Amino acid sequence: MTAPAASSVSATRSLREPGAILLVSCYELGHQPLGIAWPQAFLERAGYAPDSLDLAIEPWDEARIRRAQLVGIAVPMHTALRLGARAAERIRHANPDCHIVFYGLYALLNAEYLLSGVADHVLGGEFEEAFVELVKQVDHGDLPRTTYDARRTRLNFPLPSRDSLPPLTRYVKLSRAGAEIPAGYVEASRGCLHHCLHCPLPPVYDGRFFIVPRDVVRADIRRLVAAGAGHITFGDPDFLNGPGHALRLVRALHAEFPHVTYDFTAKIEHLLRHRALMPEFAATGCVFVVSAIESLSDVVLRNLEKGHTRADVEVALDIARRAGIAVRPSFLPFTPWATLDDYAELLDFVLSADLVDHVDPVQLTIRLLIPPRSALLTRSAIQPFLGELDDAGFAYRWTHPDPRMDALHTDVTALVAASAAAGEDPAVTISRLHALASKRAGRPVGGVRLPPPERPIPARLTEPWFC
Repeated sequence: MTAPAASSVSATRSLREPGAILLVSCYELGHQPLGIAWPQAFLERAGYAPDSLDLAIEPWDEARIRRAQLVGIAVPMHTALRLGARAAERIRHANPDCHIVFYGLYALLNAEYLLSGVADHVLGGEFEEAFVELVKQVDHGDLPRTTYDARRTRLNFPLPSRDSLPPLTRYVKLSRAGAEIPAGYVEASRGCLHHCLHCPLPPVYDGRFFIVPRDVVRADIRRLVAAGAGHITFGDPDFLNGPGHALRLVRALHAEFPHVTYDFTAKIEHLLRHRALMPEFAATGCVFVVSAIESLSDVVLRNLEKGHTRADVEVALDIARRAGIAVRPSFLPFTPWATLDDYAELLDFVLSADLVDHVDPVQLTIRLLIPPRSALLTRSAIQPFLGELDDAGFAYRWTHPDPRMDALHTDVTALVAASAAAGEDPAVTISRLHALASKRAGRPVGGVRLPPPERPIPARLTEPWFC
């Protein structure tokens, strides 16, 4: 792989000068971006003074762009990558001689395309120390020999550096009982033990995960609370990969800040395996758990190798509810193996299982994303539906064997977007999706009982995306 030739840094300027390195985040689920805070801390520990720009909430700053000799763009997810590629184009135009580094999960998955003209270097996995090494090479006037680096080795974590970021009050909040509470975002671990086929983690981490030391996590939480956080999101891909680590952290959090609540993400199978821990999570302030249910079709779940069944979902929901913890599901309703009946049954389930106030309507529009290097590409089951790689779209095209499903996806996406723009009650939107799905599946339409408009809404973050 070859990258565009980048100019060496001028001998009269050092990357150690303030602002010579610029770290850019484009989107991190509405949270204050760890995609800036982590690499900034590693660079500062090495004696550099990077600047930062969060384009999710800050305006484009031409002066900062022109001053930078090396720009790092964080792309932990697909949305961030699409925005980051556009940002890189503008950066090249404003500052043609700077080095552009893409780092994060989706940088690594799309390395070939990025290195064909968008980026000079691509880093992934546990990338921060490699980033520091790269900066040192460039700072010494050397063009690095490698343009691509993927690491799965344990890091010596410093405390994330957040001082240059916008204040916490500008980011996502916990909406609860009519109040909006600033929410901090931390990571207690990175990577994942599991190999769900559609997940971006397995191609990068290959079943490994790395603990962030508890004293680092606790110090980060302490700073966030001092900055106004009344809620903490543990952003680990799965908080229960290390259940003992997780439990010790939340015990310490509750002992020091008993008023602070939290949420975390966990697989359905982990909610089942660690059911005995759920009451303590509730007692220490957990208000909800995000879990990737994805589908209620056992056919779909097998093809995704999710590790759970529909029956498991129902048991996990019951375990959480008995403990007093809500489950906020993420769904993947549009895959090549899903049917019209599957979609209608999913809506039936959301309405009948009292999940209507725990599901953001956008979750009912999600279509399978197959990025380059996806583990799905190694399975024969996807091949009949697979089209060409859309390099600039950072994913393979695929077509559903039933054209009605692709048409339904287009229609439900438009319905949800229009409803959100109009400020419609999500329960009403979900009932409209149910009517549309029932009609397309040839089922009776109607008979849906909606909750009253004036009702207590369960705790949720103000940003509806989970990934």
